[in-house]
Amino acid sequence: MSITSGLVLFSVIWFLTFLVVIPIRLQTQGDLGKIEPGTHAGAPEHHHLKKKAWITTAISFVLWIVIVGIILSGWITIRDFDWLGRMD
Repeated sequence: MSITSGLVLFSVIWFLTFLVVIPIRLQTQGDLGKIEPGTHAGAPEHHHLKKKAWITTAISFVLWIVIVGIILSGWITIRDFDWLGRMD
């Protein structure tokens, strides 16, 4: 695995994890009963994005280490996904 592949893998894992972490403990204006005129009730009141970004980075790093370890060790190879028998 090259450096570029590792960075791309980390980026994909980070963004997928971030999309999962964003709605956790999100407080909307509708939940708090403080709806500002002209905004949707589902608009976030307290989003804590900086904290969630750090949590996402920690989780992503652990997942990345596990996935890179699996790839580099050879436990799972591209040939494991050759269900039609096209590879030698």
